[in-house]
Amino acid sequence: MLRTPTSELRLEILELLKDPAAHFPPARHGDPAEDGVTADAVAERLGLCPEVAATHLGLLADLGLLRVRRVRRRVRYRRDEVRIAEVARMFEKGW
Repeated sequence: MLRTPTSELRLEILELLKDPAAHFPPARHGDPAEDGVTADAVAERLGLCPEVAATHLGLLADLGLLRVRRVRRRVRYRRDEVRIAEVARMFEKGW
């Protein structure tokens, strides 16, 4: 799934979420580093429409690479470092 034509975009999203405080402005409700970032914030940063960003974030969340959290009425995404390390080890072993 990560090697589809849009995988570069998903990899860029994962890279941006490594340090959300550096790549995204502070949110009015919630801390980007602790709570995660919204699809709207990712869309704005990458120049996408929010629906496209939400689709990519949803796919990454379904793969277990992102954690999803609701803060008020907004869905926020942040990296799941443990799961990402597990997946990286699987690829290193030749899965």
